Amino acid sequence: MKKKTYSEEQIIGILREANGEKTVVQICKDHNISDKTYYRWKHKYGRMEVADARRLRELERENVELKKIVADQLLNIKVLAHVNAKKW
Repeated sequence: MKKKTYSEEQIIGILREANGEKTVVQICKDHNISDKTYYRWKHKYGRMEVADARRLRELERENVELKKIVADQLLNIKVLAHVNAKKW
């Protein structure tokens, strides 16, 4: 079964529908998602606005970049320490 991906804006819109008269079951049926998916989204995006979700995505992307930089630097340090440990 093909997974449909929703953007943060769409997820927040779906979560906002629950504030109205619709029940969680009806919202899940309308958007073809499971209850578990709904509550996982609610846990992650529950009190966010669209701007907050965009900022979160940007920060997560930046965090990945920084982790790559740290890993590269750690590798360089270990290689240099290994080379310097040899007696010439």
